[in-house]
Order: sequence, then structure tokens, then C-alpha cells
Amino acid sequence: MSIDRVRELVDSVGIEEVLHRCSERIEENKLNTFITTDFEGALTRARKRDGNGGGRLQGVPVGVKDNISTRGIQTTCGSRILTGYVPPYDACVVERLKAEGAVIIGKTNMDEFAMGTSTETSYYGSVRNPWGRERVPGGSSGGSSAAVAGGEVPIALGSDTGGSVRCPASFCGVVGLKPTYGGVSRYGLISYANSLEQIGPIATSVGDVALLFDAIGGYDRRDSTSAEHEFDTSSALDSDVGVEGMRIGVPDEYFGEGTSGAVRDSVWNAIHTFEDLGATYEIVSMPHTRYALAAYYVIAMSEASSNLARFDGLRYGYRVEEGDWHTSFSRTRREGFGEEVKRRILLGTYALSAGYHDKYYLKALKVRTLVKRDFETAFKSCDLLLAPTMPYPAFKLGEKIDDPLSLYLSDVNTVPINLAGVPAISLPCGFEDDLPIGLQLIGNFFCEPTILRAAHCFEQSTDFHKRKPGDV
Repeated sequence: MSIDRVRELVDSVGIEEVLHRCSERIEENKLNTFITTDFEGALTRARKRDGNGGGRLQGVPVGVKDNISTRGIQTTCGSRILTGYVPPYDACVVERLKAEGAVIIGKTNMDEFAMGTSTETSYYGSVRNPWGRERVPGGSSGGSSAAVAGGEVPIALGSDTGGSVRCPASFCGVVGLKPTYGGVSRYGLISYANSLEQIGPIATSVGDVALLFDAIGGYDRRDSTSAEHEFDTSSALDSDVGVEGMRIGVPDEYFGEGTSGAVRDSVWNAIHTFEDLGATYEIVSMPHTRYALAAYYVIAMSEASSNLARFDGLRYGYRVEEGDWHTSFSRTRREGFGEEVKRRILLGTYALSAGYHDKYYLKALKVRTLVKRDFETAFKSCDLLLAPTMPYPAFKLGEKIDDPLSLYLSDVNTVPINLAGVPAISLPCGFEDDLPIGLQLIGNFFCEPTILRAAHCFEQSTDFHKRKPGDV
């Protein structure tokens, strides 16, 4: 359901009825999309704002990923170790949502500490894909994307460290944007890998993603990584310019081994649709893509091992009381963290240890520079890049969870974007066995208006976004 339609419903039947319908849909779907819901609090907050101005999201229910701080609402990061933790402050993006009149109804399920591609590592159980309950929704923002695709909320926030907005958007057949690094404040986002992650919007249409992005984007002095850049992407969609004369690059490396035939065909059909709309394309080479996945996981795990050192059970969250401090600390972390999180902490600590720092972490940083240069070179001749979001549609629950390397390989087309820091959007472009396929549009730094305009033109020329789970 679109933002405009929800606002019409709020005006006609009232916010209480709209929230009641959201609650009923969540209960009816049983997709396990939310860890915590707060409908009573949401209604109280909505009533306080009633009549106090008409923000762009006035009365619109929103799901917020559970690694984004919300004052007065439990925030767990999908982990046992943060059970019962209630932040005393709102993240910047939450403040901005509230300022626009949005109504936060709860915290969406996610891979523990955003470490995963399937939302199967959550302490609170796996999320199910509304397109097939035996399928994963993608990760790590699986709860947010499944909630939007399942009609539980019209919009949601996720975070994207290596594809965690775009992957579930692709698997769930919705639209998800990973902004330019620094484009959205990270203040209040519980960190996994500081140099890679960004908060991003998820919705059923490009127009709603643009509106949500405009609401949360822009400079924040409390975030040292925040860029002094203001956005107005919604107006770019109203332009008559379209994609006429736009130069599109197609990276050959993004169609590599493991890409399904249906994904390849759907993306190439999308390329030809852009041609029909007046754009031109050329094949481009990004030779360092082959090293991006390995570099990404070394950097991400290294930063995670440092960031997660703060969770000791002494001040908040899960705690084991046993013997001396050292024993209590060890047992708290052993029992509080899941297997995937412990794996990444150990590997990251190893990569940063004496004698291995230069061999792994420093080398990964050098590869990151080369990956970034690939993008800089490509954008000298192209306005945007076009590729598959994921190499295949949603796989089955349990299919890959016991094979970490196979799961990591799923991110092959998304992690280079985070290493470079450029923006990218995923939107539906086809189906394989009634499962959505995602198209990824990648832009230069702070060129969100360009990729959103192109995505909007494609969306208006096709019907993929109109198909919903359960449609025959």
C-alpha cells in the first residue's frame, strides 16, 4: 500500500483503525517480521501529533529495523545479549520520521547484529518470505522487507552494510535504497561495521522510497561520518527528463558464475527496456570485483570484532552471574552471542592481531581502494551502472545456513557498492518460479536523484511492482 493511500485511510477512518489493520495483518501473516510491537504507544504518539501540522508522513505506520535506537522501545539487534535493552534516546532517522508525522509501530526482525543474508541468525527466530513461507526473505533487513511486501506496513527502515537493504528488497519484490555513505545519519545505529553501513528506506514503490529518503537524509552534526549534503529526490521523479540520452554501464563481472538464467534474462530485458526509453548502454569492466567479497569480509569482521567488544552484560542486556568478573564476562558473551556473530568476532580479531594485521586487514583496505577506482573509472563514461541485485531468487530456509561460505557468496553483487560508498537501489524486474528478481541500479556519489529517476522510469514502464504475494 502506498503512502498516499495510507494517508487517505487515516483521513477517512482514523489512525486507530489504520493501526488496528496493521496489527491484524501482522498476526494474520505470521511471518515473524517484528521482534517488538508497540501499538498502544504508537496510538498515543499519533494522538499527540493529531492536528499539529501535516508532515510528509503524517499518520503513516513505519517499521524500524531493530538495530536503530528508539527511545522507550526495546532494541535488541536480534540478539540475546541485548534482551531488555531500552534506549534512552532516538536515532537521528527516528527523530526525523517523528518530525514528519510518521508513527513507529515496532522493531523489525533481523539477522543478529545485521550479520547475515537470510534473517535466519536472529535469536528471535527466522523471518519467512511472503512469496513463499518456506523461503528466506533475505538479510539482514529481512523483517523490514517482508513486512512491507506482506502489507503489514507501507514503509520501513533497514540498514545496509554489504547488501542488507538490497538483498531482502530483491528477495521480497520491493524497492530498497542503499544511500551514499554519509548521506543518512548513523547516529543511533548500533554499529556492525562503521565504514560500510548506511540506513536505507524500503517501500513498495520508487516514489515512496524517494519520499522516505528525503525525510531521513541530510547532514547531522552528531555523526562524524555525515556529509554536508541535502537531498530533494522526490522532485527528480516529477521531472519530464526521464532517461533520454542516459548512458548506462553494464559490468560484465556482475553476471558471473552462479547467476541463474532467469536472473540474467530478466536483467537484460530491463536493459532493453531502458533502450526503448531512450537510454544507451555499454559493457564495462570492473576488474577488481573478483577481490571485493574477500576484502569486504575481512574489513567488516575486523570492525565488528572491535564494535562488539562493548557488549559485556555489565550495564545492560543479558548477563550471567557466575564467580569472578572474568568468568561472568566470558559466559555472558558465549551465551549472549549466536554462532555467526561469534564466528565473525573471532575471524575479525584474528585479522587484526599482531603479525596478521598487514597480511589481511591492510591488504583488504588496499583492495577497497582499487574497487573504488573501478567505480570512478566507470562513471567517467556512464551515468549509472545496471546489474542483478542477487544472483538468484530467494532460496529455501535452512538451505545455506550451515554453509557460511555459500551464504557469503550470495553477496557478490552487493558488497562492492559498500566498499566504494556509492548509492544503489534494488527494484523488481522479473520472476523465476513465482519468486521476485531484483534489478540493481548503481550511481555515482550523491547521485541518488539520478538512480531514483531511472528506477522510477523503469517502474512506470513495467508491471513487476504491481504483482503481490498470492497473486495468480
